[in-house]
Amino acid sequence: MTSPQLGDEITDLIIIGGGPAGMFAAFYCGMRQASVTLIESMPQLGGQLAALYPEKYIYDVAGFPKVTAQELVDNLLEQLKMFEPNVRLEEKVVSVVKEDERHFIVKTDQGEYHSKAVIITAGVGAFEPRRLEIPGAERFEKANLHYFVNDLNAFKGKKVLINGGGDSAVDWALMLEPIAEQVTLIHRRDKFRAHEHSVENLMNSKVNVVTPTEITELHGDNTITKVTLTHVKTKETQEIEVDDVIINFGFISSLGPIAEWGIDIDGNSIIVDSRMETNIPGLFAAGDITTYPGKLKLIAVGFGEAPTAVNNAKVYIDPEARLSPGHSSNMKL
Repeated sequence: MTSPQLGDEITDLIIIGGGPAGMFAAFYCGMRQASVTLIESMPQLGGQLAALYPEKYIYDVAGFPKVTAQELVDNLLEQLKMFEPNVRLEEKVVSVVKEDERHFIVKTDQGEYHSKAVIITAGVGAFEPRRLEIPGAERFEKANLHYFVNDLNAFKGKKVLINGGGDSAVDWALMLEPIAEQVTLIHRRDKFRAHEHSVENLMNSKVNVVTPTEITELHGDNTITKVTLTHVKTKETQEIEVDDVIINFGFISSLGPIAEWGIDIDGNSIIVDSRMETNIPGLFAAGDITTYPGKLKLIAVGFGEAPTAVNNAKVYIDPEARLSPGHSSNMKL
């Protein structure tokens, strides 16, 4: 993939955000013979899939009975390389200004770019994990208190405590069960919010499930060695020995500077129409960052929205262009 210098050259499209929807949109620009610059603030492409759960399995992408997040990212990257787009990593977009019809100026922390149209595929926007609110917990974050799991094998043969009640907590518990010596999953409520099938698998597993319970104290000098658990209702306490603690309380997300770009938003989402276009002509969005009636925030949905945005952007750039490029099976790539 090429990485030319900043300048006044106008590309057809700038895509902001290098997650699954952004990567597929950049690939699809090549299908439409549109020049593109893909800007991503992280050191690598893949968005949350690569940054937060690269080893987790994904089951709801068409054509894949199951695929790890990293495998999906790798496949998207291989697909993307077919057209060698301009990819800029570790670069944060600070503003998008429509200078004129078919002329946008995108400013980053490293300079500025010019394009005829823009597609925002920034996922959930800026995000950070909800942290364990216990005095002194932060001192263990560089040791064995985790908010992200990048390598399952790092927990091999260990006693792992997972705290959370959603899909991530249940999924990690099930994935670590055959690897760790012991997995304990606690949740402050009696019922889990995860998918019913996952909860059923959890209850049939060897994972030690303790509810309704929460962590009230961490013990240890440089690393956590024991954890005090308190029953939410009875207030009874117990101590368990641990090698690692994983916190899955979800993430706090915000649109960050996107909220200041004059785009109509609803909460932390960008409002788009059926063309994936915002209230600003020529400025499109796709993926989890968008909202419209009936919207579902799924990777599979983003894969449909990305080409919708690209094809309509192509028509915005060139009103004489066809909206549909035809079937890819008829192309020679």
